[in-house]
Order: sequence, then C-alpha cells, then structure tokens
Amino acid sequence: MASEGILLGMGNPLLDISAIVDEDFLKKYDLQLNNAILAEDKHLPIYEELSSNPNVEYIAGGATNKSIRVAQWMLQVPGATSYMGSIGKDKYGDEMKRNSKLAGVNVHFYEDESAPTGTCAICIVGDERSLVANLSAANCYKFEHLKRPENWALVEKAKYLYIAGFFLTVSPESIQLVAEHAANNNKIFGMNLSATFICEFFKDAQDKALPYVDYVFGNETEARTFSKVHGWETDDVEEIALKISQWPKASGAHKRITVITQGADPVVVAEDGKVKKFPVILLPKEKIVDTIGAGDAFVGGFLSQLVQEKPTEECVRAGCYAASVIIQRSGCTYPEKPDFN
Repeated sequence: MASEGILLGMGNPLLDISAIVDEDFLKKYDLQLNNAILAEDKHLPIYEELSSNPNVEYIAGGATNKSIRVAQWMLQVPGATSYMGSIGKDKYGDEMKRNSKLAGVNVHFYEDESAPTGTCAICIVGDERSLVANLSAANCYKFEHLKRPENWALVEKAKYLYIAGFFLTVSPESIQLVAEHAANNNKIFGMNLSATFICEFFKDAQDKALPYVDYVFGNETEARTFSKVHGWETDDVEEIALKISQWPKASGAHKRITVITQGADPVVVAEDGKVKKFPVILLPKEKIVDTIGAGDAFVGGFLSQLVQEKPTEECVRAGCYAASVIIQRSGCTYPEKPDFN
C-alpha cells in the first residue's frame, strides 16, 4: 500500500487542446507526425483554430502531470502523489486545478500573474499525432516556489521523485536541488529523455542531471538521438540503453536502470550490465484510438509499482497495462478504476 505523498512529480502543466485534423492542416503549420516541438510565432494561431474544431477535447496535460495522474489512478490512494509546476491565473489554470483535484493528485502550483496557462496543441491524424507546446506560464516556474516550506515539505515527504526532461527548459536549478536531495537521502529519482529536441538542444543540462538519475525513461527515437549527440555511433537501442545505464552516478546508493519503450515492439530494460526485453500488450488496430500519452502512461504505471517496491518486471507489466488502457481512449484519460492485478 502506498503512503500519502510517496511520489512527487515536477513539470510543465499544459492544458491539452486535442482535435482530429488532416494532412493539409499539418502542412499549414509545418508539422511532422510523431513529433513534439515548442511553439514558434508561426504556430500561435493553432490553439484558436483547434479550439474552434467541433471535435476538440481539453485534458489537463503536460508529460509529468500525465504520468503522475496515471500513477495516482493505478494506486487508488488519495494524495499518494503530489505535483508542482506553474500555471496562469485564468480559466485554463482553474481547469488544471479542478482536473487535478478530481484525479486525487495533491497539486502545489505556482500561479504566475503575467502569463496565461500553458497549452499543448495535439493534432491527430489517424492514430498518430503531432504536439506543439506553448509553455507560457509553465515557463515561469520560480526556484523560490520550490524552496517555500509548504512546497519543500512535499520533496521531504516523497520517497520517489520524477521529472520529465521537458522541465530542463524551464528550471534546471530546481531539478538539480531535487536531484541532490534524492542522492543525499537515499531516495529514488527518475527522469525522462522526453523529446529529441531536449537531447539535442538541452544536452548540457541533461548531462548535468544524469549522474543523479536512478531511472531513465525514453522511447527508441529519443534513445537514438541521445546516442547521436554523444557520438556513440550506434542505433542499437539495447546497446544505447546499456550505455546510459552505465553512465557515472553521483551516489552509489542505487544502480541506474534504463527503460526504453518502442511502440508495439518490446520494452528494453538495461540494468547490471544486462539487457532484458519485455513484450507489450498488442492490440488489434481497430482498438487503438490514439497513442497520445502512451509513453507518459507507461511511466505512470511503472512508477505505481515501483513505489510499492515491486520487481522491475512487475513495474514494466503495469506500465504496459496503463499504456494499453490509454491508447484505447481519446487523449490521456482512463476509466474510473484500474483492472490491473
């Protein structure tokens, strides 16, 4: 049974604005499928355009937020998870707060006066998607907020801490503080490679955090990009996972485990100099509604068992279960109760 506040996430809370579009729409905004980017000026009209789409859906999102919500759902213990990030003082921010309360997550948001709540455009074509994040208020997270006693108390209470790589673009100093706290207090710290652009353009910040990371999550594309920017000259996901797991560590209390998902292909887990592969739950094509949040849901499922000190294969099984539930629904949503045993 998970205790209250055992798992803490920090990240960029974004309200997902999700709609089905066509190839012309992608061309118009110069977007690629199966990609996540930060919005440039040319992308800004996309949010209004998607909002006026008759099939539009709004879901409280942001990568870490999704993982934490899924972990909370799997655990079914109110307040087992906490989350910090920055929102604006607006209707989208209110929606984020309402949505989080309903999910049972204990949120401590920094509320920025000057910027609107961040949004993420999710453009769906078939069962693939393209994501455009406009961080806005999420980009305004203040290190000082983390150090306030009522917020730092969440860090102190948590035994497991998880931050997606996207937060490296916002507050690397917050990540560093939490990472060092985890290393000094024998806690488990997990991070996600998150996106190819993080591996490419935030390499230094990522490399600085990595020695503190006990669990590295990512998908095969991110792993290959990580390999490329580090000059490893290999595209072999198993070899890359192994090399990441053997990256030097700041604390010897825990070994590093690398967990790489590959869509419908087996999950690759590297630990103790060995690689294991675990099959995912394969669904018939007609059951797949959309793959948004599948990776984040996998992490949430994984963490839900990790905080209960279950073995790695159980964590992977829970991750695969959570991902299989999410991809059969629109957006990162789930039924009232999990059916995982």
